[in-house]
Amino acid sequence: MSKSDQLKFSPEIFGYPLLFVLGLWIVYWVEARFNINFNPYGIFPRKLDGLWGVLFSPFIHGSLKHLFNNSVPLFVLTAALFYFYREIRWKVLIFGLLITGIATWVIGRPSLHIGASGVVYLLASFLFFKGIFSKQYQLTALALAVVFLYGGMLWYVFPVNPEISWEGHLSGFFVGLVFAFLFKGNSIERKKYEWEREDYNPDNDPFLRQFDENGNFIEISKESVEDALGHPNKLSDTVERKNTVKIIYTLRKNSKDKSD
Repeated sequence: MSKSDQLKFSPEIFGYPLLFVLGLWIVYWVEARFNINFNPYGIFPRKLDGLWGVLFSPFIHGSLKHLFNNSVPLFVLTAALFYFYREIRWKVLIFGLLITGIATWVIGRPSLHIGASGVVYLLASFLFFKGIFSKQYQLTALALAVVFLYGGMLWYVFPVNPEISWEGHLSGFFVGLVFAFLFKGNSIERKKYEWEREDYNPDNDPFLRQFDENGNFIEISKESVEDALGHPNKLSDTVERKNTVKIIYTLRKNSKDKSD
């Protein structure tokens, strides 16, 4: 996929994030409909059985409020990832989900950790830091939008509430930061002007050819300039004609000569 196509909308921009969020709601519906408790499949730190939660925990939620609070930012941030970072989106999402889960398994309290909030923090952190590091105005604007919408989440990487898995939040935050450094290059090609190209020749530049070697402007008709854009040699001929001054001398006899 060429870089020039990266900021074009396609159905997959919203399609895959919607399927991801829909999967969370289906799991919750199955629990409620058939009276099944999937919580034991969450991450239980430092126990081998708890490693299953690395895969399953993002799809398990303890309440409808918990599910709703994760669904909206998860959809928005995943859609932003898929739109602005198409070349690396699956790597960030899949490897980020796995590494965030493993980090939570390593540092977490001996309790069940469930929910997609770790992935939300992963995406928010990656989009913010990658946008700042990129120095591209589109990605920087995205980073500022993430701060504006979800900057308040930063408090929950600390143990402010014992019922919240701050370890999962912290893991996602640092994994997103590491990924912002790890994945090099910009997803958006910086626009190059004509004079920045390697094959640029100032002698063929229609604008510069309107000035002489001393920097003085040479008046050329608009039609000549427009025509020269497609035929640079014509502009050169026009400039030469404008620089040429034709002088005509006429010999006239005075009255004394006529009387003789």
